[in-house]
Amino acid sequence: MAKASKQENTVEPKAEKAAREPAKPKVPVINIPRSVGVRQLADLLQVDSIQIIKQLMRNGIMANINQIIDYDTAAPIITGLGFQPHLQPLKEKQLATAAEESKKLKKLYTAEAENLQPRPPVVTVMGHVNHGKTKLLDAIRQTNVVDSEAGGITQHIGAYQATISGQKITFLDTPGHEAFTAMRAHGANITDITILVVAADDGVMPQTIEAINHARAAEVPIVVAINKIDKENANVNLVKQQLADAGLVLEEWGGQTVGVEISAKEKIGIPELLESVLLVAEMEELKANPNQPAAGVVIEAEMDKNRGPLATVLIQTGTLKEGDTVVVGRTWGRVRAMFNDIGKRIKKADPSTPAEVLGLNSVPFVGDTLRAVTDERHAQALVARNIAEAEKSAARGEKSVNLNTLYDQISAGKMKELNVILKTDVQGSIEPIRGQLEQLATEEVKVRIIHAATGNISESDVMLATASRGLIIGFNVTADEGARRLASARTVDIRFYDVIYTLADDINKALKGMLEPTFVEVIDGTAEVRAVFPAAKGAKVVGVYVTDGKVTRNVPVRVRRGKELLADSTVSSLKRFKDDAKEVAAGYECGIGVKDFNDFAVGDTLEFYRMEKSG
Repeated sequence: MAKASKQENTVEPKAEKAAREPAKPKVPVINIPRSVGVRQLADLLQVDSIQIIKQLMRNGIMANINQIIDYDTAAPIITGLGFQPHLQPLKEKQLATAAEESKKLKKLYTAEAENLQPRPPVVTVMGHVNHGKTKLLDAIRQTNVVDSEAGGITQHIGAYQATISGQKITFLDTPGHEAFTAMRAHGANITDITILVVAADDGVMPQTIEAINHARAAEVPIVVAINKIDKENANVNLVKQQLADAGLVLEEWGGQTVGVEISAKEKIGIPELLESVLLVAEMEELKANPNQPAAGVVIEAEMDKNRGPLATVLIQTGTLKEGDTVVVGRTWGRVRAMFNDIGKRIKKADPSTPAEVLGLNSVPFVGDTLRAVTDERHAQALVARNIAEAEKSAARGEKSVNLNTLYDQISAGKMKELNVILKTDVQGSIEPIRGQLEQLATEEVKVRIIHAATGNISESDVMLATASRGLIIGFNVTADEGARRLASARTVDIRFYDVIYTLADDINKALKGMLEPTFVEVIDGTAEVRAVFPAAKGAKVVGVYVTDGKVTRNVPVRVRRGKELLADSTVSSLKRFKDDAKEVAAGYECGIGVKDFNDFAVGDTLEFYRMEKSG
């Protein structure tokens, strides 16, 4: 009996053991505004600012002690240092300050609207690959830059100005229609005229049609440059016929489109092309007021290791001066220096002038709007409000159009046109579907096919849908992986059909508010497998690096090896070091188990997703 008694005494009841164990200390909560300086964050956390800078560098962000970072950037750093971040709501005083500055700027822009002056046109060059876009831009540069005067092109800032007959033209040096539409998708419709380059020896190609449709969707006038006329197999008349078939009829054929025959290689027809651009610009009556606070848009941005955040800005109205305080999207700063397209320092930038700007607190996004403001106090208040509005906009998916919510938008008077991007498996399906859809137009809304082509749905299609607030219809096609991810991020509605009647019936029901809701896939994050480890009962877990978004426990996951889909299952376990985790964000490593799947290899990709009701 004594032995039994001794054994009983060695077993401690769980309740008593729990009572004896010290309680886990509560994680301190740190209230963080929507934007915070590195020094300010270090003070809040009571740590050395060098610690914050090191954490930012580990996350790929080169920062200095004065740099401003947003809440999303600061949150994982705060968590990593043992604190719990909490987003501080905007104070009434901040909102009042932001509203006061916005009202003042609006008043200035309105009051000065009558003092308009002609401004240079902003031109984008587009066309099919290898048709001579780069050669044309180089020819224009060489014609307008004298080495002895300017020292040659010393740097590339994504835009430059040319002068013809004493008048300036601003060229945006974009890779093509994807970049052009990406700018529009960010809300920056900055191009006045498009030069469409078509090779005389190759003719109108699929990318030529895409470029035409992207320019038309933006309602930008097109000037056609028929290039490579110096080639023996050039057939200019065939190109003109193909353009007419694509709905672009040149003036000499009785149409409205200006066309110029050129050779970028031999520098033939370049002055005539530029003269034509100026003629179209004159008809467009492009004007701006240089005597007001500057407003513009970011066309390129980067972090320079020596000079800090750099932004190439195209000024649209007003004049930007050295020393101005500016708000650019989610960041702000004071213009310390500006440089033009040939690297020369300038004191001011007029409307339609591109300038590289130094002095921002962090790197802005391409497409962000620049506004010159009164002072730092107003700048900080506007940045905080911009961040808050961007978050609300992202939550609402304001830029997207969805078949399930289409009727509500029409009824509210928010939509007069339904823009559709149509992709089919064969050319013969395009016209019957186009005819069916265009017949569905009502008094309230018109159905407009802004781009129709064969082939799978691409990222370019998604960018066009985002920029045009349209939806994508696929007929007997699928969507590329990149297009699916981008559509998920931009909340673009993609519908797949294999019967024309069903397609037309769905659109008709949507226009009348009778369509049943559907569920769409949302990609939450991706991770790369860095290591594979054995686990209990023959199972395996993987050490991964979260490359994008986030990973959460129990969510659906796909395992991919290159383009091959290996498994479609769920996350069975998620750990950070040895502890269970609810969620792990991009930029961090973690351990993951996948239900009923063990055949992992280093380099595999995990894709985490969820299904949610569309609209």
